Amino acid sequence: MQIVVTLDCIDIEAQAGFWLAALAPLEYRRGFDGPPYLSLVGPAPAPTLLLQQVPESKQVKNRMHLDLDFDTEDLDTEVERLQQLGAQRISREQSEHGFRWVVVADPEGNEFCVFVPPTIAVPEA
Repeated sequence: MQIVVTLDCIDIEAQAGFWLAALAPLEYRRGFDGPPYLSLVGPAPAPTLLLQQVPESKQVKNRMHLDLDFDTEDLDTEVERLQQLGAQRISREQSEHGFRWVVVADPEGNEFCVFVPPTIAVPEA
């Protein structure tokens, strides 16, 4: 089974640049490139991010979004890195059930979350 997440974009080249830089710790690379599509492929079993060029800009809140765990406890530093790439911070840090996250948006306004999962204590043997 393969999971492909499709993201509507006005400028797929600019969005590809943002997402490749944002996902750099996960070693994503360009894959299929045939207008109006451009795919960004990560190491298996990571889902493919398919950028689809559309004529209209984002109008309302995303019904589905990405949640990204960059394997860091420092959400602020990660959000700042994404902001330097062109993202916009949408929320303050939030938490629930041990998860901590911040909502951000890519340069075209598509929301996604950067999160830290709860710390799970490993019982000593």
